[in-house]
Amino acid sequence: MDIQWWYWAVAGVTLILLELLLTSFFIVWFGLGALLVALLLWLIPALGIGTQLAAWGIASVALTLLWFRVFRAGLQRGPQWSADDALGEIGLLTVQVNAFQRGKVRFQKPLMGAEEWPCLANTHIPAGERVRVLAVEGNLVRVGPAGEA
Repeated sequence: MDIQWWYWAVAGVTLILLELLLTSFFIVWFGLGALLVALLLWLIPALGIGTQLAAWGIASVALTLLWFRVFRAGLQRGPQWSADDALGEIGLLTVQVNAFQRGKVRFQKPLMGAEEWPCLANTHIPAGERVRVLAVEGNLVRVGPAGEA
């Protein structure tokens, strides 16, 4: 039986569609490898089945390694925030804060990925006052009047 180029194309599209069901983000590279073999077989129709399988294996492994070593590594780079970076930042209190009651503080530039944070304070601070971040406690920031250190 002679393997036609479109067999590889159908196999490649099937594997890519299977990726939509399984969402492992691994099968897609084997599907793209099959599509590359389909293109290669379309350009050079006299390739044997052994050569086709070898090309598919090499292309699939190469695409998988390329994704995990090069492209995916670039996606993980980005701004890294820590609580220490937030200490001392000045924000504007948009919702008043009382002792043991939450308020909201808004920052001019995003702080750890968000412009507005729920906050706590040890004393009453009315809305509209400038406050300084004293500590980060989970998903809250502890603030004090901007004059405090």
